[in-house]
Amino acid sequence: GVLLETNDGNLHYEQALEVFKAGKPVFIDKPIGATLVQSIAIFEIAKKYNVPLFTSSALRFTPANQDLRTGKMGKVIGADCYSPCVNEPSHSGFYWYGIHGVETLFTIMGTGCTTVSCSSVGGADVAVGIWDDGRIGSFRGIRDGKHDFGGTVVCEKKVVLAGGYEGYQKLLDAIITFFKTKQPPVSAKETLEIYTFMEAANESKRQAGKPVAMADVYKKAEKESVKLIKK
Repeated sequence: GVLLETNDGNLHYEQALEVFKAGKPVFIDKPIGATLVQSIAIFEIAKKYNVPLFTSSALRFTPANQDLRTGKMGKVIGADCYSPCVNEPSHSGFYWYGIHGVETLFTIMGTGCTTVSCSSVGGADVAVGIWDDGRIGSFRGIRDGKHDFGGTVVCEKKVVLAGGYEGYQKLLDAIITFFKTKQPPVSAKETLEIYTFMEAANESKRQAGKPVAMADVYKKAEKESVKLIKK
């Protein structure tokens, strides 16, 4: 297996292509791409070469977040997650570091987000998603103040804390299992919904906080990804 650990997501498409040609299962460190277009293209090329692909933040595998995902605290009604979110001009919005908190949100809430609205000021961004079953989940990207990871989760019977950063061991365990089984522990569908959420937040900011449909954002990026693949 291959661990593709380059920090710059802009380089991942060309680098991953060489791994796919070699037929090796690959873990690509976050962000899988610097944009939604790049991220879709990488998954499409992996599919073309029939190569197993996995990407994730370590925050997904924090035990508390896995307990929430599997329903140990009852049904999740909503979640408000946060993480550092430094701006990096070469990457699109949350893609550089906000991915940690957004992945925490989707680990806990699951897929099904339909619209996103995002408010942005100098010190923070707050993106609010509406899920197709009426639940609400939010992500606060922190620039000013204490940089930390976590969140608050409203469950059926109690309100609990989301898990924060506890190291890389659980993620590495998942990677080793993935290399052995060739079965990604996170689906392409869920990963691409996470990246669509982040791009929808960008589009909402461009529209002064107006709610943006996830489906529209994905459709546009999917068309552009075809051009990237053909290069």
